[in-house]
Amino acid sequence: MAVSPDWDLLQSLHAVLQAGSFSAAAKLRRLTQPTLGRHIDQLERQLGSPLFLRSPRGLQPTDLALSFRPHLADMAAAAAAAARDASDAASGETGVVRITVSDNIGVEVLPPMLARFREAHPGVAVELVLSNRTEDLSRRDADIAVRMARPTQNSLVAKKVGVLELGFHATPEYLERSGPVLTLADLANHALVGRDRDQPDLDSVPGLAASGVVYGRELFSLRTDNDIAQLAAIRAGYGIGVCQVQIGRRYGFQRVLPDDFKMVLEMWVCMPETLRTSARMRLMFDHLAKELGAYAADV
Repeated sequence: MAVSPDWDLLQSLHAVLQAGSFSAAAKLRRLTQPTLGRHIDQLERQLGSPLFLRSPRGLQPTDLALSFRPHLADMAAAAAAAARDASDAASGETGVVRITVSDNIGVEVLPPMLARFREAHPGVAVELVLSNRTEDLSRRDADIAVRMARPTQNSLVAKKVGVLELGFHATPEYLERSGPVLTLADLANHALVGRDRDQPDLDSVPGLAASGVVYGRELFSLRTDNDIAQLAAIRAGYGIGVCQVQIGRRYGFQRVLPDDFKMVLEMWVCMPETLRTSARMRLMFDHLAKELGAYAADV
């Protein structure tokens, strides 16, 4: 009769798959490294096959270990969600809310909004996940998401709170040093900050496609898929890049070719339908919808 692996052992396997080493996984689980190593040894004995192999490139998961990865991710997300839901026991306005947002929104936009929420509801703790990846709310990777596109998942409470306009920006010092940008074709003569591997679809942006400018990786002088790094480069005067109009205004950037190029993104606040009756979730949802709506309207 097959033995079902203990959840504690599976959590250690999940930690190693996440962290890539026993030492990092032990820190993640708040265990000693020998204890975590015994967990993996015990799990391998129960399964009758190795889970990891050591190589010059480090710890390599076997096919057996990799087959567990999606299931362990689901189990970990469900366990974390259950712990957050259990924190409602004393009062509906205490506990944890896990929010997922894009890098730029999480760093440049949300902090003062969360500070104001904290003043009004000090019993609610916030877990903030910064990722440009669309987290699966149905799996409860997060409780509330701020998304830059209309959500497609079923069983969500979703509210469109506004639109964000993005455009080319640079510091006045850079433009004074490097010369004016009068047409889209002039961009080829400037240092551009843009993406590396994660290429956005800019072909449909009015003005850019018609200009004949191939605005892509080979044109960029600095390439990074990290939005915060792109913004930091623009702030440092490296060159011209794309950012939100509100952020550009905050940092004193000069907008470049506003009549020729702009991108518009819808902004939505979403949460699973099952959380509608949770007081703290509803408080956070309504707070973010109001504050982000005001932010989007401030153009």
